[in-house]
Formats: sequence, C-alpha cells, structure tokens
Amino acid sequence: ACDLQACLNKNTYKPEQCDERLRALYICCQKMYDEAGGSPDAKSTACPLPNVVNRWLKEHSKETKK
Repeated sequence: ACDLQACLNKNTYKPEQCDERLRALYICCQKMYDEAGGSPDAKSTACPLPNVVNRWLKEHSKETKK
C-alpha cells in the first residue's frame, strides 16, 4: 500500500504508471480474504471490501490488459 501511494504521488498526472502496484495490492487483499474464508474479521485499512476487490480483478484481468 505504501509503495502504491508513493507511486501515485510521483505520477499524479499518469496514475496508469502505478497499475502493477495496484494489481499487487488487490491480489494481496484477495489472498487475505480467501485465507479468512469469508470471515467478517478479515479487514485491512489498505483493502477495499471483498466484492470491490473481486470486481476490480475481473475487470482488470491480464487478458484484457492493453
């Protein structure tokens, strides 16, 4: 999350430069949610809600990347 924030600060006008860092964060969040098995105790200030993570990963799959 800190790496992503630093990238976004550095690339204010080109946030797409940080796509790989954002992907890494969301994959990490997905892993946390998967390991928690749907437990409501799985929380992180760096991670959006599980349904947001799932949707983002589906919409930004490697296959659809330009």
